[in-house]
Amino acid sequence: MHPNPVFHDADAARNLAFARDRGFGVLAMNAPDGPLISHVPFVLSDDGASVALHLVRSNPIARLLASPQPVRLAVSGGDSYVSPDWYEVPDQVPTWNYVAVHLTGMLELRPQDELRALLDLQSAHFEDRLQPKAPWTTDKMDATALERMMRQIVPCRITVTGVDGTWKLSQNKPDDVRLRAAGGVEAFGVGSDLAVLAALMRGAGSGD
Repeated sequence: MHPNPVFHDADAARNLAFARDRGFGVLAMNAPDGPLISHVPFVLSDDGASVALHLVRSNPIARLLASPQPVRLAVSGGDSYVSPDWYEVPDQVPTWNYVAVHLTGMLELRPQDELRALLDLQSAHFEDRLQPKAPWTTDKMDATALERMMRQIVPCRITVTGVDGTWKLSQNKPDDVRLRAAGGVEAFGVGSDLAVLAALMRGAGSGD
């Protein structure tokens, strides 16, 4: 997380809503030989207290879950390089604007008999966004094939103990400067989800 508190102006509800909507993040855990990282889809509970996910059984993180382990799930959104020229004021430096939310907590293995319900939960979470397409469900699979695939993965849950977010949107700049930078990001930015990031920058004024 960025150390400047001005970029931590989002409350827990906004941070959780962002993570829930994104549904994909980087799971990090310490290990004897150094940090372990996995990129995982997930479903955040309505109250923000738990994260449901699954891991491949051979994943090094899964192999270390004989007991619950402390982890951090980093969820990122739009980001872009910001050129000082876009500010149109002197003595500025380049920077990078972005949104990121970190969920801290304890990761544990769940009983294997919870796996199918977890897969149904995860697929429904994303399939519901694909309307008017009829949603895919595990019922569409041959039972033997489904069972074979499920043997390769394990259900997991993070009990969330901390939420923090960085919304670095040039809100430390005067409104006119920030709006010019947003225009530069939208038209010429180097990053991801540039239009979304630019819209967030435009709404990041002190009065918003």
